[in-house]
Amino acid sequence: MIRVALVDDQALFRAGVRMLVESQPDLEFAGEAGDGQEAIGLAVRGRPDVMLMDVRMPVRDGIQATEAILADAAAAGRTPPRILVLTTFDLDENAARAIRAGASGFVLKDADPEFLLAAIRTVHRGNAVIAANATRELIAHASRGSGRAPAPASWADLTPREREIFRLAARGLSNGEIAATEFLSEATVKTHVSRILAKLGLRDRVQLVVFAYEHELPAAD
Repeated sequence: MIRVALVDDQALFRAGVRMLVESQPDLEFAGEAGDGQEAIGLAVRGRPDVMLMDVRMPVRDGIQATEAILADAAAAGRTPPRILVLTTFDLDENAARAIRAGASGFVLKDADPEFLLAAIRTVHRGNAVIAANATRELIAHASRGSGRAPAPASWADLTPREREIFRLAARGLSNGEIAATEFLSEATVKTHVSRILAKLGLRDRVQLVVFAYEHELPAAD
C-alpha cells in the first residue's frame, strides 16, 4: 500500500482528493493538513510515502514546508516522503522553486484524476513527474523575470553527445524517444542521463528541465 497525505487549505478540494485516493486498492489515505506548518507534523505522524502539497497556503507555504519536511527527515535519519506539488498555471514559478527545494515534481490542480493517480504511483517508484502539457511553458515562464544565470562550469564537463541528450531530455523526451532520435539503445541513453545528472549535480529529470531554462541552455530546436 502507498500511504498518501494531502496538504491544501481548501477543505472541499481535500475531500475530493481523499475520496479519489481511498477508491484505489493500492493507496491508503495517511491524513490531511490545511497549511504548511501542519504539514510538517503530518509528515512525522502520518508516515506518508507520498505527500500532495499545495503551494500557496497560510502560516507556511508549500515550498517552506517541503524544505522543512525533507530537512527534518534527513536530520532524524528517516526516509522522507516523496513530495508532489499541486499547482496552477498562476503559480508556475513556485512549482520550479518547489522542485529546487526537493519536491519530486508537480501536477496541475485541475489535472485529470487518472493523471494524478499515475503521478502518485510514479513518484513513489522514485521517478519524477512534471505537469502534463506544461513542461517547457511552465519552466520557461518560471525562469523569466528572475534573471537567468550563465551556464555553470560543470556544463563544460559534458561531452558533445551528453549535451545533445541533455537538450532532448530538457524538452521532455523519454529515454525511449531519445534512443529512437539518436539511434542508441535505451540502456545507453539511461547511462548518459545518469552521467549528466551526476556531472551537473541534479537529482532527476525534472530538475534537469529547470536547470536548462535557468541557465539558458539549449532545450529546444
